[in-house]
Amino acid sequence: MSDLSQAAWLWAAKGVGAVAGSAISLVYVLPRDRREAAIRFAVGTACGLVFGGVAGLKIATELGIDEEIGAAETMLMGSAAASLCAWWALGYAMRAFRKDGRGTSADDERVTK
Repeated sequence: MSDLSQAAWLWAAKGVGAVAGSAISLVYVLPRDRREAAIRFAVGTACGLVFGGVAGLKIATELGIDEEIGAAETMLMGSAAASLCAWWALGYAMRAFRKDGRGTSADDERVTK
């Protein structure tokens, strides 16, 4: 295991964080069906992999712990946070761009019934 390079460890931390954040986001708000679960998981994982490094640096800097934690911990934290927040941000954007200004139709049906 010590044969892995620093870059490989960072990618592994980023992947674990992205998957963990996606899994947690599925638990917070349960999906309606398998398709929605798969889409949410894929979106969360992709966002965690893409934005994990930047999010980790921002969080560590804001908390003042950027000097105390290592690169792998920063990457893990950022990927999990970006992955967890991805679906919430996407849902907000979808609601904001709807023409009628209401929430998603599934949410409306749940509230009215």
